[in-house]
Amino acid sequence: MNQRAPETAHVRLETTKGLIRIELHRSWSPHGVDRFCNLVKHGYYSNSALFRVIAGKWAQFGISGDPEIAQAWAKRTIPDDPRVESNVRGAVFFAFKEANGRATQVVINLRDNSETFDKEPFVPIGRVTKGMDVADAFYSEYGESALGGMRAGKQDPLFKEGNDYLKRNFPRLDYIIKATID
Repeated sequence: MNQRAPETAHVRLETTKGLIRIELHRSWSPHGVDRFCNLVKHGYYSNSALFRVIAGKWAQFGISGDPEIAQAWAKRTIPDDPRVESNVRGAVFFAFKEANGRATQVVINLRDNSETFDKEPFVPIGRVTKGMDVADAFYSEYGESALGGMRAGKQDPLFKEGNDYLKRNFPRLDYIIKATID
């Protein structure tokens, strides 16, 4: 069960490329911010890969490196929130496969993606306030080949084997070392 997050919260992502700070706004996405804060608070995103980075477009993370934890959360979805803000550069949102299907996977917009993403219910939960240069520097040469998106159906190995699979097959990926609420 998600605990209610504060109206504004700040998350710190210590990554292998440097520090990113995200400011969350509950008024933008109450279900999304509550879920994200609770996952951060409980260490879900620590030691997890930025497994889908498309240079100049987006960086996706949010499958725990521990397969037992990833599997436990994979089907614990939250209801959709109506979109309040646009998917501009720095906006952070939950990925989803179907309506009311957001669980744990999060995307950082590396550019203004509003033209395409605002047509779908990709609902920003917050924005990067520090470290966009860090997000821009995440290793992106694997592109879609390192699992792809949820809709591509290629994420099963990460859910089954965790970071061991990624380190064996995609050794240059960047990671969130530690995620905390500031």
